[in-house]
Amino acid sequence: MRRKLAAGNWKMNGLMQTLAEVETLHTAHPAPRCDIVVCPPATLMCKMAEICAPMAIEVGAQDCHENEAGAHTGDISAPMIADTGARYVILGHSERRAAYGESDALVCAKTRAVWAAGLTAIVCIGETSKERDAGNTLDIVGRQLAGSVPDGACGSNTVIAYEPVWAIGTGKTPSLAKIAEVHNFIRSRLTNRCAADGDAIRILYGGSMTPRNVEKITAVTNVDGGLVGGASLKAADFGAIVATLGK
Repeated sequence: MRRKLAAGNWKMNGLMQTLAEVETLHTAHPAPRCDIVVCPPATLMCKMAEICAPMAIEVGAQDCHENEAGAHTGDISAPMIADTGARYVILGHSERRAAYGESDALVCAKTRAVWAAGLTAIVCIGETSKERDAGNTLDIVGRQLAGSVPDGACGSNTVIAYEPVWAIGTGKTPSLAKIAEVHNFIRSRLTNRCAADGDAIRILYGGSMTPRNVEKITAVTNVDGGLVGGASLKAADFGAIVATLGK
């Protein structure tokens, strides 16, 4: 059985005072029946990892450089992330792919770096509205999955997040049938490529997941949790998602 995962992506939000939200989340859910990871901005990782050390809440980063060290002003490496106590790294988010031109090959290199540091990569894939309207969703998802995930993926080092780009922050979500089609397609590709290891890899849905729709979405076959944006910023909202995933 794949244990459900609630992954929160705070994006460019949060100050030191915001860390009270993870303490509130822990108070409400001290022994959650799903895994929890919160990915704050880099400025908060060390402090959050310190706060969460005795809690059932893991900490993650929102990106990393593909190199272990070097002259890369403004970047952080996977070993630096591991040094904070964080355990996960989000890679290939559509906002990174669109705004910074990150390719599948670059995401693949970053994934290798994350694995080398002993961390777990949350690799994001998903189509734009134009690609969806052209009927190319599975082609795009398949290409990104093949190009962004190196050989050697397994349940302990990799999580896949399907995030239709057009659904992120818009309040729109695909139909349950479409979510099922894409997640089943991803599972098939993973098991064909990685056999039993592919069956152990969790596949998250991301894109306007809220306490109102999480139950229906995560009841879909091969949806193993969610990569949650805005709804992860408040303990009450994220806690409701955690509670549903733990049922």
